[in-house]
Amino acid sequence: MTNGLTDLVMVGPALLAVVAFVLIPIGVSGRLSFTDWDGFSENATFVGLDNYRQLFHDPDVAMATYVTIVIAVVGTVACNVLGLALALMLNGVGRLKAMMRGLFFYPHVLGAVIIGFLWSAVLSTDGAINAILSAAQHDTVPFLSDPHWALAAIVFVVIWSLFGVNVVLYLAGLQTVPEALLEAARIDGASRWQTFRSVVLPMLAPTVTINVLLVLVQLLRVYDVVLALTDGGPAGHTQTYAYLVLASSFKSGKIGYASAQSLVLMVVITTLAIAIVALRRRSEKAVEA
Repeated sequence: MTNGLTDLVMVGPALLAVVAFVLIPIGVSGRLSFTDWDGFSENATFVGLDNYRQLFHDPDVAMATYVTIVIAVVGTVACNVLGLALALMLNGVGRLKAMMRGLFFYPHVLGAVIIGFLWSAVLSTDGAINAILSAAQHDTVPFLSDPHWALAAIVFVVIWSLFGVNVVLYLAGLQTVPEALLEAARIDGASRWQTFRSVVLPMLAPTVTINVLLVLVQLLRVYDVVLALTDGGPAGHTQTYAYLVLASSFKSGKIGYASAQSLVLMVVITTLAIAIVALRRRSEKAVEA
């Protein structure tokens, strides 16, 4: 009984925080998603599933979903491939390698808004790159004013800001690979690629799962970089789903509609996270069998 009471006291503050800052807001948002509340009226009119019906027929939501999928898929693949490749290069002891690890991780320390404004100064029409091109009498590039260039710029910036975390996590995962296994592979005459594919990569599977989840969740709700870099432009072609919810729906006083949008995003992220973890556990059981 004493141990149970002690456990309750220890986890109590965390449980209260989860209830106060997660469960209650989700419940309030769920209730508001069935209303047309504008954020100021004393009473909210119940509209049933109208907000959800509108969501699945809204062209702005369709465009924002497309942009978010592009950023999430390309960004997740690029961050993990680049992070793993650099981790393999930087694995080991050395002053230069230690310095490079810190250099790659540094962008993650900066705030997303700072990163957005930093790259805006580099990529805008009168930014650093176009200034150099103009000085060299070359045509400027519409990095942030052309829809295709702007989307590519956002994808590049989010990859640049996130992949350092993947490098660090993959480096930590590489430290868990037993040296005996690597030595056995070398004795058996395995090439570097064979050793990586048959020994290193299977040992890194849990790290890969963590990295994929972290990056995917981050990119599915990316907002700050878009706000600072393009503000959703040009003509809404770089609006992500989270940007649409926060900068458009809430700003327009469509609190009920925005609540429905945010709940759909939460369900999608939760479902993807559960699916990735389930697939990982299924593959582990298949290997054990």
